[in-house]
Amino acid sequence: MKKLALVLLLAFFLTMVLSGCFLTDKFTALKQEFNEDTTQTPTVVIETPKTTMASGELKTLTLYFTDEAGQKLVVEERNVEKATGIARSSMEELIKGPTQTGLKATLPASARLLDINIRPDGLAIVDFSGNLVKDLPVSATSEKLAVYSIVNTLTQFPTVSKVELRIDGKKVDTLLGYVKLNQDLVKNTSMIQ
Repeated sequence: MKKLALVLLLAFFLTMVLSGCFLTDKFTALKQEFNEDTTQTPTVVIETPKTTMASGELKTLTLYFTDEAGQKLVVEERNVEKATGIARSSMEELIKGPTQTGLKATLPASARLLDINIRPDGLAIVDFSGNLVKDLPVSATSEKLAVYSIVNTLTQFPTVSKVELRIDGKKVDTLLGYVKLNQDLVKNTSMIQ
């Protein structure tokens, strides 16, 4: 009986030691795989994330916000540090809102820029979080001002001639039901004061 208990105890002990080695190997392999995944970069990146140039140079951006009455777009020029990914910077500044008194934001502060890509044919594909739609005031004017503040801001760049808006990575036909987005959007000067 003692021999059987000893054999079972020894078998149990060996099982624990060997499974521990297996788990350690598995953990090491998973850790190595995770580290490899996080060091890979996307294979297709047209607009890179913003990185500041070392020179401290400034770039003047033309941003479009709404007038106090919320009826027309008004230009606000803003100096930002020159960076690669200036289109991304312009969208981030647009989300921050105006700095001049008498102007209002066209995009909700909760909106987040998820991605932006500028294709060689001049199409800027801009992807915002769902908060853009969720927190945008529900009116035809609010939607039109939001859409064309984005489009007019992006088309200031010579590499952008048209814009496609996406929400959470998906093409949408409209934000609130008033402006059709199922076509490429171009600069609209009729809304500018």
